Amino acid sequence: MNRMLPETSVSFQCKSEKLQRVYDEAEEKCRLNLKRFGSDLVLVEGGGYEKIWLETQPMGGEMYALRNLEAAKNNCLLFMRHQRSDGRLPGSIQCVDGAAEPQFNKYQGFCFPFPALNLYYLLGEDRAFLLQLRDTLRRFDECLWRTRDSNGDGLLESFCVYDTGEDLALRYGDAPCWWTEDAPPQGYAVVPMASMDVMSWSYACRDTLAKISRILKDGEADAWETSAAQVAAALRQDLWDEGRGACYDRDRNGKTIDILCHNTLRCMYWGSISADMANRFVKEHLLNPREFWTPFPLPSVAVCDPAFRNAPENNWSGQPEGLTYQRAILALENYGDHTLVTKLGKKLIQTIAENGYRFTQQFDPFTGKPSLVHAVTHQPVQEGGGEPIQDAYGPTMLACLEYIAHLFGIRPHLGQVWFSLGSEEEYIYEAVFYDHRYAISGDGRHAEITVDGRSIGTYPCGQRLITDAQGQILSAVRIEPKEERNESDDGK
Repeated sequence: MNRMLPETSVSFQCKSEKLQRVYDEAEEKCRLNLKRFGSDLVLVEGGGYEKIWLETQPMGGEMYALRNLEAAKNNCLLFMRHQRSDGRLPGSIQCVDGAAEPQFNKYQGFCFPFPALNLYYLLGEDRAFLLQLRDTLRRFDECLWRTRDSNGDGLLESFCVYDTGEDLALRYGDAPCWWTEDAPPQGYAVVPMASMDVMSWSYACRDTLAKISRILKDGEADAWETSAAQVAAALRQDLWDEGRGACYDRDRNGKTIDILCHNTLRCMYWGSISADMANRFVKEHLLNPREFWTPFPLPSVAVCDPAFRNAPENNWSGQPEGLTYQRAILALENYGDHTLVTKLGKKLIQTIAENGYRFTQQFDPFTGKPSLVHAVTHQPVQEGGGEPIQDAYGPTMLACLEYIAHLFGIRPHLGQVWFSLGSEEEYIYEAVFYDHRYAISGDGRHAEITVDGRSIGTYPCGQRLITDAQGQILSAVRIEPKEERNESDDGK
């Protein structure tokens, strides 16, 4: 471990046997995903996936940072270090003969800007890291617009299925899985596809560059905010359907791909759509039991859509994915849907506890049963068949740990501290970061928060207190609906 890194740690103890076991099993199995890529310790995706992917592992590393800050930092640094001279980032990095090997045969999503910026604060406001991040995001955004607007219509494109990490997604039609070239593919029915995801990557780059500029006070923040707003405006004008309240991609001929997929929620993760757009998608679609709010919510495609497939293998045409649960936290909290995060977290934790504490990649949306696949080939298998079954899938484990932190715990958030005072459980949650020791002690009705052993106060459960690093309260939000609670909101 690099001794120069700031101290971080986290612990959670509660009276609920099931909740405690979900936490403990996730922590134990996450350690299986710590690997050495040469001299660099990283957190791989796990569950049979032994690489770090741009769509999962910067985010996964940041969620793991209080447990291992070295791996969290490397999960971002390796992508920055292997950025090509033209600005393109590797879609994945594998370890070959003890050395990290970048792969440029797809983009594979981009859950990178927020985790990297949040790490800047956890790393003690490391200016060198921040400057490197600024350069990485600027060059990547330039690369996108230079290579992924092939017809000049102002809409960035996906060239292959793995660009957005949606294996077997039917809306990609006959598109290739991989694409190594910067020139667009020819002769396919759908791609190059105008993509809400790829547009959102550019928005996230520019929005984060504006935040970095304000930190550095370099005078560029307003320009970055203006350019981010231009991307958001183009996304709304061309990929948002006002009549249906959702975003839709367009094929190579400009025709709307009429499949209601969950990807508007991904746009919410990157913050690329407005509050009114997000509210409509959540109310009209995400919470619709005929579409995405199934008994186990968040299928990749609305279950009423003809393109939905309830396939147990890694297939983004249907079943809810652990990765979607992982991304949904920031996506919903970006737009103030804190109580919905609580509902999703409780559903995921309950499902894991009721199904043998196994952390799989996918779940049946109608039964909540984990989809059992081979630990290496990821093909469907049967329980008791003698074949190794997938477990320790990183996004599902980290989602569980992160939901617990957002229900009952303490999280760093861009220099702030989020104390989440969940109800119904007696628990103690402790964390070390920002050179301070934070703690919550709750009895299910009220919880006391402390900073470095100093009491900040005792407050009713069901809310989140947001403070600065020293514990000065800045604001509070509900994480549980008031009607579900019996006590008053009077503090002590």
